[in-house]
Parts: sequence; structure tokens; C-alpha cells
Amino acid sequence: MRRGRRIAVDVGDARIGVASCDPDGVLATPVETVPGRDVPAAHRRLKAIVDEYEPLEVVVGLPRSLSGGEGPAAAKVRAFAHEMAKNITPVGVRLVDERMSTVTATQGLRASGVRSKKGRSVVDQAAAVVILQSALETERVSGQPPGESVEVVI
Repeated sequence: MRRGRRIAVDVGDARIGVASCDPDGVLATPVETVPGRDVPAAHRRLKAIVDEYEPLEVVVGLPRSLSGGEGPAAAKVRAFAHEMAKNITPVGVRLVDERMSTVTATQGLRASGVRSKKGRSVVDQAAAVVILQSALETERVSGQPPGESVEVVI
């Protein structure tokens, strides 16, 4: 397991959930929800978060269908991740499978008493936590970085 803090990003149309973990990669915690409608502003805020946290890498949740295919949402996230990679280089960006992360996050929040109307922005952070915990567990088990690397093309 590589040592270093990681940041996870759950990209949505309206909001972008952000989570971080400790340098040992043990526990993921929510950071904030970034407004997602103004994409350039979202990229600026995410760069500021990366500058502040100085992560080893950023993992971005890639929405796949249950069968594993990629649709329009995945294409949008891939484009977002490529732009982010350009903005935060030399920090690496990796795309990781995020199937069911929002469902898992919503169920967990509901179980802890958070209702959907109040918790929409919290759900995005919780989904980022789920994505990051999954990525950390994948690396811990396999010994390899999770997902696929986003290559920066200049």
C-alpha cells in the first residue's frame, strides 16, 4: 500500500462530492460539496482543495452501468477527469468504478437519520467517501493502484 493522502471526487451535474483520507489510507472522511453547474469554478475549487491537501492522487468515480458498460454520464466524467488532470498535474488522477456508491451512501445516511431533502449535499460527500474507501480497499488487497490512470495530454 502506497503511503499518502488521497482525495476522491464524485462528479454530478449539480454537485461534486469530495472526500479525503489519512496519509496511511485507513479512513476516508467527507471534505465538502462543490457546486457543479459552473464547471470552470468547480475546477478552480477542486484545484484549491488539491493544493491544500497535497494528495498522492485524486480518484474520480466513473459511473458505469450495472453490466459494466459506459454511457453518456461516464463520457462526461471522463472529460471532467481529463480536464482536472491537466489542472492539477503533477498530481495523478485515476478513474475508479463507482457503481452503487450513491445508493450505498444514501442508505447509510438514511440509516443514521439523515433525510434526503436535508441531505442532498451530504449524499455527494458520502458517495465520495464510499468511492475512496473502495479504492483504498482495492489497493490494499491487490497491491496495485486502483482503477485506470488518466493521462495528461498537453
